[in-house]
Amino acid sequence: MTGIVVVFPRVEDARGIKNVLVRSGFTVHAVCTTGAQAISALEDLNGGIVISGYRLADMMYLELKECLPKGVSMLLLATRQHLSDCDMRDIMFLPMPLKAYELVEAVHTLLRQCERYRKKRRETPREKSPEEVELIERAKALLMEKKSMTEIQAHKYLQKCSMDSGRSIVESAQMILMM
Repeated sequence: MTGIVVVFPRVEDARGIKNVLVRSGFTVHAVCTTGAQAISALEDLNGGIVISGYRLADMMYLELKECLPKGVSMLLLATRQHLSDCDMRDIMFLPMPLKAYELVEAVHTLLRQCERYRKKRRETPREKSPEEVELIERAKALLMEKKSMTEIQAHKYLQKCSMDSGRSIVESAQMILMM
């Protein structure tokens, strides 16, 4: 689940940001006053956005950024003076005081970015362990021996079984070896 976590040293500021976002149709997962609370709130989320102030009660924005899990973007809200001193790599920022429409547009942009990251991660095939590769090879060898298939035919057969059953190719290889 993608979520938004708002973290500011003053809870009133955080709630104000949350209210703007909620009125614009966003769901805010948590409102925090420390970086530790924000990191804890992100544990049950699958990606998301942290909207943070420059200085929190327990850490600076950059320390918080370094602790964020992959797939979590940061939106820094700070005065122009603080922004001029900031390291802006991989951080979107808005100067304070801020306009509601700027905040909403920035959050829309970051949510699209999070969705692209999640989609890319889903499309990237997972590396198989040596044990899994060996299991697939044994299943192909069995198919080649018992059904007189070529290696390519055996591999395609495993793929088709996998797709038809909704299982991984490793699970399909295990099923074939059990039969």
